[in-house]
Amino acid sequence: MGGSMGFLGKGLPPTQMMNMVMGSLYKQFTQKAINNFDDFHVAVLDIFNNFNSALPGRHFDFPTPEEIKACFTLWKGAKDEEEKEKVFLEFITKCVKPSKLDDVTLITGIVSPPAAMAAKRAGENVPQLKIIKLIPDVIFVPTVTILAIVSAKLSRRMYLK
Repeated sequence: MGGSMGFLGKGLPPTQMMNMVMGSLYKQFTQKAINNFDDFHVAVLDIFNNFNSALPGRHFDFPTPEEIKACFTLWKGAKDEEEKEKVFLEFITKCVKPSKLDDVTLITGIVSPPAAMAAKRAGENVPQLKIIKLIPDVIFVPTVTILAIVSAKLSRRMYLK
């Protein structure tokens, strides 16, 4: 077993792997008919959507429409296909940023389940909320947790704007 693992080595070097991935991305990008900015925008968003759906765990933030528009003007102004590919690959390497989980979301996700259970137990003793006993814990706790995370994210976005 150890001999076969030694034979396999460490795989492709990171630069070769990155070149291979970027080359296949550009091929996927150029397979679409790009006649105007809307087509370009859809193609770029499709690539980022493929990133997020194919890679487990880590997700990547989409570039802003202004960044895409700037890349489109550079890409459209390129003389030949090689220069267009260079502009596109620079844009992708510059704009592919992993999305970061903020502390508020993390803390809300950790604190919400025990708080939901405590709220449910307290609510079961209140006469007006006796109906809460009918909702199983398996449904109540994840629902409250998701609602708490969504409200934390929404309030954070509204506060930051």
